[in-house]
Amino acid sequence: MENHNVFAGAFVDRSGEMRKDAQWLSEALTHAETRFVPVWGDHCLVGGDPLQLKLLRRHQMENFLDGHNQIFLGLFRGKPAFAVAIAADGPPPYAELGEFQDLRYLGSVLPADEANLAAHARGLVLWHTSQQFCGSCGSSARPDAGGNSRRCVNSACGREIFPRVDPAIIVLVSDGERCLLGRQIGWPEGRYSTIAGFVEPGESLEDAVRREVFEETNIRVTAVRYHSSQPWPFPSSLMLGFVAEADT
Repeated sequence: MENHNVFAGAFVDRSGEMRKDAQWLSEALTHAETRFVPVWGDHCLVGGDPLQLKLLRRHQMENFLDGHNQIFLGLFRGKPAFAVAIAADGPPPYAELGEFQDLRYLGSVLPADEANLAAHARGLVLWHTSQQFCGSCGSSARPDAGGNSRRCVNSACGREIFPRVDPAIIVLVSDGERCLLGRQIGWPEGRYSTIAGFVEPGESLEDAVRREVFEETNIRVTAVRYHSSQPWPFPSSLMLGFVAEADT
């Protein structure tokens, strides 16, 4: 049976061949059918009842487009879609259209295709915010390929930098009757989670499952089985879901 995880699903035609077509991108930015996903800080604009992701037109974005902060996401519902980064150094705009909210709490509320688009937009916007300089020579790095990569401005370097994705495992451990849950000290009362953690260098996914469970709970597991995956743009994780059996 196919799994339908929050934020997942190939709803956006990412149109990789268009990313380096400067003329096509320039025309798409001014096309009447093009839609824009504003990201204020790390929040997305939603509104309506039922709640929907707000997809804006060019004329609504004029005050925020600076030629460098738009990111081509692909074709969404057959139309070009761009994310636009808006600095959160002032009050949130578009109060008449809706409210900027944390995507973490919207994933299961928004339509699946809009949640997927918002995750894509948020992930790329935050990556650009954290990747202003070249890690090889320290020079500035500018957006490239429609915002889907960055390139060092130093001609002697010219390094191309791609968005970072951090693999992390999350696992449901069971003893046949009960499942293993944990919680962090700062979490609200009554909030629990299955065990999760980042994959370390030189480690398989299954090894990461065994290590994380033992480190966090002192329980050994066996019968580690992959379930499915989920993008988790907080800020840049790919969650790889497993099930396992408690052995101790």
